[in-house]
Amino acid sequence: MKYIMVAIWSAIFGEILGYIVSQLNSGTYDFVTVAVIAVIVGEIALVAIPAISGSTAPKEVASEE
Repeated sequence: MKYIMVAIWSAIFGEILGYIVSQLNSGTYDFVTVAVIAVIVGEIALVAIPAISGSTAPKEVASEE
């Protein structure tokens, strides 16, 4: 479910950002390309960020009783 929600929100925010950037650069706006790129970047971020930050997290040490 988490992957689906990230894909939906990535597509929404990507469309907004893609439209604004295309208007500022006087370029063409292709909503399909923008959505695909945004979803791919969002899914990569969903997997990569915890993998990178998980390696720096302190490891729990079992307390001796």
